[in-house]
Amino acid sequence: MKDLNVEVFADGADIEQMKSAYNNKEVDGFTTNPSLMAKAGIKDYKQFAEDAVKAIPDASISFEVFADDMETMRKEAEILMNYGQNVFVKIPVVNTKGESLIPLIKELSAENVQLNVTAVYTIEQVKEIVDAVKEGVPTYVSVFAGRIADTGVDPMPLMKEAVEVCHSKEGVKLLWASCRELYNVIQADEIGCDIITCPGDVVKKLPNIGRDINELSVDTVKGFAKDIKTSGLAIL
Repeated sequence: MKDLNVEVFADGADIEQMKSAYNNKEVDGFTTNPSLMAKAGIKDYKQFAEDAVKAIPDASISFEVFADDMETMRKEAEILMNYGQNVFVKIPVVNTKGESLIPLIKELSAENVQLNVTAVYTIEQVKEIVDAVKEGVPTYVSVFAGRIADTGVDPMPLMKEAVEVCHSKEGVKLLWASCRELYNVIQADEIGCDIITCPGDVVKKLPNIGRDINELSVDTVKGFAKDIKTSGLAIL
């Protein structure tokens, strides 16, 4: 891990897991979203945000707006940004109607709001975001590389081009979203991606980076043996 330049963020909304990852220095930052908050059973968004920033005062945390119209999103962004200096406000690049939210992104960035622009899938969207944000204002452009791959399309050409576009303006970082496996961390690092968000099951595998694969055959068979014993199954 010490040889990697890419920052690893944990993707989730379980406050206890977030605290553990922060205290054990397993990751560099955190991202949340409405789906993850629902899965974690969050009932009070404001209390969750307050608790998270109190427990994690100096690592990046992204909180997403819930509204679908720009006026309400702006009001929500003003609330979220005030929870701490380490907070990034997540704004989707479009709403549910497919309407571009670039005007809101431009407006908030001009006011020095740290943004994490999410649900990005095309290089055209990346270019629009980079053009819209204010030079020097910390901004993440979250490209959902994993979901692109889920359609059978190789996301690497897009991600490589997105690195160049994002790095053309000071303060903008490219974030590899929807990580599917540990190898994605290596891929993101190799192309110069700034950040990758990983779900909990991938974060747990981070210590495996650099491990000698010659050891894996024995470990795999040991795993089989343990499961055989637990199952109580037999052939003879």
